[in-house]
Amino acid sequence: MRQLPCLDGSGRAGLAGLALLLAGCGGHYRPVADTPVRIGPPYQVRGVTYTPAAAPGYDVIGRASWYGEESGDRTANGERLRARAITAAHPTLPLPSYVEVTAIDSGRTILVRVNDRGPFARGRVIDLSRGAARLLALAPDAPVRVRVVEPAEADRARLRHGKAAGPQPDASSAALAGLRAAMARNPLPFRLCASGVPCREVDTSTSRQGGRVGGDTGSTPLP
Repeated sequence: MRQLPCLDGSGRAGLAGLALLLAGCGGHYRPVADTPVRIGPPYQVRGVTYTPAAAPGYDVIGRASWYGEESGDRTANGERLRARAITAAHPTLPLPSYVEVTAIDSGRTILVRVNDRGPFARGRVIDLSRGAARLLALAPDAPVRVRVVEPAEADRARLRHGKAAGPQPDASSAALAGLRAAMARNPLPFRLCASGVPCREVDTSTSRQGGRVGGDTGSTPLP
């Protein structure tokens, strides 16, 4: 499904050429732990360069895919891929990271631990494990909101052990209506600014006023 510098016969990859992420394509799995956090150097997939970076304000609307047939392979940070665990892949967030994923079709929200790289398809912002996709009751290629969060240690521990974190409140009907309206005006994916408004709309508004809103303006291209 994903193609990275080091591929095995299944088409999965371990980023073995990126020393800060992995010690190699083979060998033992890394223990499941939250430290050290690995970012890694830029890398290319099918001619597109991805630059991993810390992104504490990451808040993006896009489409989600899921994977899991490769269960037992190594993830990009060296852990064993567990299809039933509540994990995900992201092209640039530090490994591991924790994100809140909301299904825009239903409003259902879960916490997910990011420990792998991907997806590498236009418009998609996250690859969920099979377990996470089932927990979210997510349809294929469905729209989602992905936000970086700092969950409580109890939730982190459950996710490290492959279990679901504590229940998260569903998005309100008003919030979902706003997100769907934003999707109707903007091609996916797009960033949300602190106000919950698509950053490109904030940029357009402030440029007409000759000013600028602080925070993430969305000027950085999305992978």
